[in-house]
Amino acid sequence: MRLLVLGGSGFVGRAVVVDAVERGWDVTTFNRGLRGSSVEGAEALRGDRLTPSSLDVLRGRSFDAVIDTWSGAPRAVRDSAALLAAQAGTYAYVSSRSVYAPPVPPGADESAPVLASSPSAEDGDYGEQKAGGELAAQAAFGERALIARAGLILGPYEDVGRLPWWLARAARGGPMLAPGPRDLPIQYIDGRDLAAWLLSSAAAGTGGVFNVVSRPGHATMGSLLDAAVAVTGGAATLRWVDPAPILAAGVVPWNDLPVWIPPGHEYETLGLHSADVSRALAAGLAPRPVDETVADTWAWLRSIGGTAPQRADRPPVGLDPDVEAAILAAAG
Repeated sequence: MRLLVLGGSGFVGRAVVVDAVERGWDVTTFNRGLRGSSVEGAEALRGDRLTPSSLDVLRGRSFDAVIDTWSGAPRAVRDSAALLAAQAGTYAYVSSRSVYAPPVPPGADESAPVLASSPSAEDGDYGEQKAGGELAAQAAFGERALIARAGLILGPYEDVGRLPWWLARAARGGPMLAPGPRDLPIQYIDGRDLAAWLLSSAAAGTGGVFNVVSRPGHATMGSLLDAAVAVTGGAATLRWVDPAPILAAGVVPWNDLPVWIPPGHEYETLGLHSADVSRALAAGLAPRPVDETVADTWAWLRSIGGTAPQRADRPPVGLDPDVEAAILAAAG
């Protein structure tokens, strides 16, 4: 397989390249070279997709598949997909479940309404930009476009900081705020499992739209935090606190306490932990156990000195230690 990865040096893109190289594929990456070194075994081309002339280096080259991880103005997807439509087989675009228009009902599948957008949009929020990217890929490739609406993505090389924050907090030890309920179901996908599914689907010539995330309850807040405490050496003691006092303290779910969205909170209308993923599972998606994702992420963090990279286009996540201490003190 001749694969072009538009991106390929960050989180999911890197996982795609590593997996494809291990499969023995002929891999080319195209990016600005700003987010780390290239993966050994892949050809690296440089260019800025927001400057259309940068794409000229791709003209005349043929690929069996393209995987595009772009997050930003949809016109970057529009221009690259238009150029590659006659040069490539499948065009897989890594989108997001943020494209769905709230309120997203529990159990919503790929037919749920999507935010309004345009392939030529220059602004808009994250969900609108991803929706525009989908339209751009579909306009150029039609049924050959594979749209992967990923959910929460965790695992080694995560550059948003969600699981790294929990691991760092657990490693610090002491009484550790654990936002309840303990059995709260969560949905996520390990970036490596997303990459493997993208590659296998591209090799099979699969097209269409898929929610690519684990089933609801594949893990819980309890199993995630238990794994984080265990893998970091057990120095932290989980103190489970009901949502009400946490929210009363001004804590913002998902951001201050990553992953967590308590029952009844307005963020539930985004459907982040309740998607129907039967279509992707039937198409071969195979999420690994949460313990493996947590352990591998911790091993990666230790290998780089404990500080995860932070994407410039995303705000830092995590709870102020003083706020945590005050909540724990009030909880008794």
